[in-house]
Amino acid sequence: MGIIRKILSYFDIFTTGILISLVLGIIIPCHGAGAVFFDWLTNAAIVLLFFLYGVKLSRKSVVEGLLNWRLQSMVFAFTFVFFPVVIPLLRPLFEPMVGGALFMGLVYVACLPSTVQSSIAFTSVAGGNVPAAVCSASVSSLLGVFLTPFLVSLLFSTSGNTAHAQVGLDTVLKICYQILLPFIAGQFSQPLLRKWVLGHKTLIGWNDKSTIWLVVYTAFSNATSGGYWSKLEATQLGGLVIACTCILIITFAATWYSSRLLGFKREDCITIVFCGSKKSLAVGAPMMLAIFGTLDNNLLLPLMIFHQVQLMLCAHLARIWARGSAADTGGY
Repeated sequence: MGIIRKILSYFDIFTTGILISLVLGIIIPCHGAGAVFFDWLTNAAIVLLFFLYGVKLSRKSVVEGLLNWRLQSMVFAFTFVFFPVVIPLLRPLFEPMVGGALFMGLVYVACLPSTVQSSIAFTSVAGGNVPAAVCSASVSSLLGVFLTPFLVSLLFSTSGNTAHAQVGLDTVLKICYQILLPFIAGQFSQPLLRKWVLGHKTLIGWNDKSTIWLVVYTAFSNATSGGYWSKLEATQLGGLVIACTCILIITFAATWYSSRLLGFKREDCITIVFCGSKKSLAVGAPMMLAIFGTLDNNLLLPLMIFHQVQLMLCAHLARIWARGSAADTGGY
C-alpha cells in the first residue's frame, strides 16, 4: 500500500488532467467541424499562454540571472548541445526498443528548449538559485524559437528523415508569430496587466494546465481518427519509458557532477540540474505544428512520456534536496 500511495502522489492535478485528456482523445475523438474547432482553440490557447508568460516575467529577474553568465552557459550547453549529441549516439541502444519512428521523437525532444514553470518550481523547492532559474528557463524558451528549427533540420537530415520536416525562414516566422510575438506583446503589456496577472495566479495556472490538456486531447483525438493506436505495440511504450528514464538519469549525473567539478555553489548546481535536464511540452507542441505541419504522434508521444518521467524524477530529486540530505556529500 505504501508503494501505491507513493506512486499516486506523483499524479497531481496536472498529470491527472493529461491522462484524462489522453483517454478522452482515444474514446471520444472529435471529427469534422469539431476537429477544426479544437485545432483553432488549441492554437489560440498557445498564443494566450505565451502572452501571459510575457506579462508575468520580471525583467529585473532576467537581468539578475544574465549576470551569472557561467551558469547560463552551462544550462545552454546541456539544453542545446548535450542532448542533441547524446541522444543520437544512443540510437543503437534505444531504437530496437522503440522503433525508428518513435526514436526520431526522442531526437525531436533533444532539439527542444527547457521548461519554464516546472524548472523554476523544482529549483525553488530544492533550495536552488531561483532568479538564475527564471532567467535560464525563460531565455532557453526564447532561444528555442531559432535553435530548435536549426537542430531539427540538422539532426533529421543526418538521420535521413527530412520527408515531413519543413524547416526554413517561413518555419521560424510561424514560430515567432505563435510564441515570440505574444511574449513580446505580454512584456509591453506589463504596466497594464502584470499586477492583475500576479494577483490571479490560480486562474493563470489553470490556463497553463488547460493549454497542455487541449494539445494532448487534440493530438490523441487525431491519432485515434487516423488509426494510430492499432499500429503501436505495448513493448514500444515500455521501451519509451525506459529510454526516457535512462536519458534523464544520464543528464542528471552529467549536469550535477560537471557543475560541481567547475566549482559552482550548491544552489547553482541545483539550478543547472533542473534547467539543463528538462524539455518543454508547451513549446514543443506549437513548434511541431510549425515545423512538421501537424501534431505528429510519433513525435508527440515520446515528448509526452519524457515530460511525465521528468516531472516524477525531478519531484523525487527536489524532495531529497529539500530535506538537505545531499548538502554536505555533493550527491543526490
